[in-house]
Amino acid sequence: MKKDLVKLNLVVVLLLISCFNVASAQQTTGLMTNIISEKTEGINSGFPVVSKEKVAAPIRYDASDFIGVIRAVKDLQNDISSVTGIKPELLTTNPSQGGYEILVGTLGKNKQIDQLASSGKLNTKDLKGKWESFVITTIDNPKKSGPKLLVIAGSDKRGTIYGIYELSRQLGVSPWYWWADVPAKKRAVAYVLPGRYASGEPKVKYRGIFINDEAPCFSGWAKEKFGGANSKVYSHMFELLLRLRANYLWPAMWGNAFNEDDPESPRIADEYGIVMGTSHHEPMMRAQKEWGKHRKNYGNGEWNYKTNEAGLKKFWEDGLERNKNYENIVTMGMRGDGDLPMQDLGSAEANFKELERIMNDQREIIKKVTKKPINQTPQIWALYSEVLEYFDQGMKVPDDMTILLCDDNWGNVRRLPELGAKKHPGGYGIYYHVDLHGAPRAYQWLNMTQIPHMWEQLQLTYSYGVDKIWILNVGDLKPNEYPLDFFLTMAWNPTSFNENNLQEYARKFCEEQFTAAEATEAAEILSMYCKFNSLITAEMLDDKTYNLESGEFLQVKDAYLALETRALRQYMGLSQEYKDTYKQLILHPVRAMANLYDMYYALAMNKKLAAEKDIKANYWADQVDVCFQRDADFSKDYNQNISGGKWNHLMDQTHIGYKSWDEPRGGNVKPKVTRITPDEAKKGGYVFDEKNRIVVMEGEHYFAVKNNQKTNWTVIPDLGRTLSGIALMPYNESVNGTEIEYKMNFESKTAENVKLRVFFDCTLPFKKGGQSVSASFNGAKEESWNINDQLTWQNNYSKMYPAGAARMIETTVTLELPKNTNDGSYTLKIKPLDPGIVIYKVIVDFGGFEETHLKMPESQYKKQ
Repeated sequence: MKKDLVKLNLVVVLLLISCFNVASAQQTTGLMTNIISEKTEGINSGFPVVSKEKVAAPIRYDASDFIGVIRAVKDLQNDISSVTGIKPELLTTNPSQGGYEILVGTLGKNKQIDQLASSGKLNTKDLKGKWESFVITTIDNPKKSGPKLLVIAGSDKRGTIYGIYELSRQLGVSPWYWWADVPAKKRAVAYVLPGRYASGEPKVKYRGIFINDEAPCFSGWAKEKFGGANSKVYSHMFELLLRLRANYLWPAMWGNAFNEDDPESPRIADEYGIVMGTSHHEPMMRAQKEWGKHRKNYGNGEWNYKTNEAGLKKFWEDGLERNKNYENIVTMGMRGDGDLPMQDLGSAEANFKELERIMNDQREIIKKVTKKPINQTPQIWALYSEVLEYFDQGMKVPDDMTILLCDDNWGNVRRLPELGAKKHPGGYGIYYHVDLHGAPRAYQWLNMTQIPHMWEQLQLTYSYGVDKIWILNVGDLKPNEYPLDFFLTMAWNPTSFNENNLQEYARKFCEEQFTAAEATEAAEILSMYCKFNSLITAEMLDDKTYNLESGEFLQVKDAYLALETRALRQYMGLSQEYKDTYKQLILHPVRAMANLYDMYYALAMNKKLAAEKDIKANYWADQVDVCFQRDADFSKDYNQNISGGKWNHLMDQTHIGYKSWDEPRGGNVKPKVTRITPDEAKKGGYVFDEKNRIVVMEGEHYFAVKNNQKTNWTVIPDLGRTLSGIALMPYNESVNGTEIEYKMNFESKTAENVKLRVFFDCTLPFKKGGQSVSASFNGAKEESWNINDQLTWQNNYSKMYPAGAARMIETTVTLELPKNTNDGSYTLKIKPLDPGIVIYKVIVDFGGFEETHLKMPESQYKKQ
């Protein structure tokens, strides 16, 4: 039994992995509970956002509240309309005309909420002094003649905004409604269940993403749709982050300068409530592009603190002055220009002493510009790449500065705080990747990250006290929607996730983007494609990745094609409104990667058969060409057809033809194939190796054949259960003097005899007495047997019908083995004694035969 389990087919194993574990609760929204009901009877105490009378409760806010809160209130108004078809009225000073109001505001910025708090009608224990927290609660008639209230109150600007979007999300508006074109879940009525619902504080203080490696995809898309990476496109990104309860952004930096390209971008970010930062090698709120553009105006233009200290100080001061009135986290320190190591000063101590000096000078600039104590300006020092070595060598870090730890660019955390050691007062953060433009090979095309691996590393990170900042490199953002969503969701409350509820998270994600009816199947497909892609990235995959001879490559390729079939089947059954969303999140990445496996498998087969001078190499060469073109067609379909071309250019990333870590220039490179001419083609010559006490040979893979003047051994392609059949044709001629030989090497050389299993096409005894064959090894005793004389009407139910239904005849005979051979190889000769015999498969069995429907995969061979 144990042996059988070990040898389970890879396809079956991978599909079984998709079975869900028993789930336990995790916090996928800002609240741990659902607060919306559509019931209209028996819930008189429930609050009608939209009642059964088709009346929407107006939304009241205070005009003196934060601009970002007021903007989000208008989003809520539109969200309620998109869900129910009824648009609520917005109120500031106007009295209510009905019995219900939704009151939205920030503690200390909304007079009515402050009055409710001071009167005791609104409990603020979860709000006062809290970070980014909200409460949603119903309050009955706070004034004698006043309306019943649904209160959304926040501890601060983002707390209120998160509360607003919590209601939107529970009503049926996905955070991905714009970025993945998710339709709103329609409902005629919506009631908030009575109660008090508090979010609590997020477990990680700053939670965000980094747009990186954004050319050609994000950059090309943004330029076409918005005129560049400007405030118009960033406004959509800010909203997404807030709907996902995030607060932090490193903007695109490949040839982009967030603050200079569009001065409205930082202002609008602050209005929305997004904390801005810069990447690990862009200190003091300045983009790398800005130095390239302005370096001649700063000292001697060298990015070198030893030779251009005054110029760099001025450059940094100017940048900080520009952004001082906005909410920022300032990246500290210095690396080499263009994401390179800093200039080596000759020793590790000299290097980090210089870096300490640089950061001390930067902190003086911050104090000078902000006119505040230094600990009131959040700062980070990123231990990225070689910088970790400075930290390990003892570089001093100011107490108020956050130490940003990093992964290895592949989702594996490099360093964590020592357990039991004194905690660094400024706290720790983590910079994590689901995208990379770097060694050993870039991965930028599709999502290549598996959620269980993210969870395993992130729960480790959090358990070691890393809770100040979590930031994720998401590349172009699309198509990394799923790992981005998980990362930010987990950052809100890491401890609500465990090994048993990750699949439930996948199901909830799919339910939110599609429907409850489709969620389980969609989640299985989504989880499985993430697992498949984590086996090896698209950019590292090639024709040598998997073992072709053992059947591993075929199994993995077929498993991915089977997953594509599942995805396509589900896609075809979806209502039209969900098809664009499904294609973005599931179908396209599945079909694109399945096709890549198909192409590289075809390439491997082409190379193998071309080396054997087998003319079938040409078939596989054609398959490579077809798959390469299909890849281009899939990208074009994504770019031009999904949502009417909304996402054009986001599938422009090169992913075929890598020779180094960097992508090939000029686009995808079609693999080179080899074609065989009929004159070059060579038949036969197969030599097999015994393994695990078995040799399995397809009938057409012979070593040599003997024909007579009127007959030829002829391959019948695709006949039978596996590869083909081979027969002596024509059937109306004599078989005298003919034979077919199979050559092999044995490990079990001490055996005196061996069991031979030959599988034939189901040929009935059309000549009286049926058909017979004989076989022998290396001139040893020859055995002959009849293959079908029992397949007669007298045995119609016991033998004839079963053989016909099986479309195969299985025969077994014991052959004598010679004690030695000249070269250690053995030659099996099979002679047809009658015409009309078709051989499917030949098995030499020393005891290793396992009963399978396809009669076991073929053994490894070489061709002479």
